[in-house]
Amino acid sequence: MKRFTILLASLALLGTACGDSTGNQNNPPNPNGLGPKAVNLGTAGDYVILAKSGVSTTGVTAVVGDIGLSPAAASFVTGFALSAPATTFTTSAQVSGKVWAANYAVPTPANLTAAVLNMQTAYTDAAGRTSPNFTELGAGNIQGLTLAPGLYKWGTGVSIPSAVTLAGGANDVWIFQIAQNLTVANSAIVTLSGGAQAKNVFWQVAGQATLGTTSNFKGIILSKTLIAFNTGAVITGRALAQTAVTLNATAISQP
Repeated sequence: MKRFTILLASLALLGTACGDSTGNQNNPPNPNGLGPKAVNLGTAGDYVILAKSGVSTTGVTAVVGDIGLSPAAASFVTGFALSAPATTFTTSAQVSGKVWAANYAVPTPANLTAAVLNMQTAYTDAAGRTSPNFTELGAGNIQGLTLAPGLYKWGTGVSIPSAVTLAGGANDVWIFQIAQNLTVANSAIVTLSGGAQAKNVFWQVAGQATLGTTSNFKGIILSKTLIAFNTGAVITGRALAQTAVTLNATAISQP
């Protein structure tokens, strides 16, 4: 009887940590793997950087993918030496794709309006997920942890002083609900292991997201405010900000 009781307790703990078959955890659950269902970015997912008020860079930045800005005009895309004249888009030697702004020719303004609305919907979706696997993990300091797929929630900010690992399969999903700032320290590294993919990692940040000098980050940042990349920061993912994105000799690649 004692062994049976211990087994039941172990199974209960496992259900709390990983979610159960009823879908009460990670609501809605991931139909293709572990963790919650992925956040639908809609057409916001067409951009590696999407912002509302500005996108700026200093130093030599390398952007793999497209940049979108709306409702602000192209004059608020600074440091990229955009080609002229613009049509529905323009280009930059620092951007492998195209640069789109709200004052370019149709249909760009309408497309960007839709993408920004999709970005805001994605943020609301990520912020509204219920039944987290973990709450207030590490009191907001996730230094050195290896995190399984799941839904994580903090009523504080989150910091990564030097390293964190996300371990899971190719279809597994992580959603991090952060009520204040996300701070990634200088040289800090977010490592993906076991086949985990950056496209399935969502950092919902109610405050500001700051990636330190030469940090190496993975995942899609959905920020209510500013996303700031310090000198030499690297990210595989997307920077989707409801205010501005600032870069400094940053390397950003779509997942």
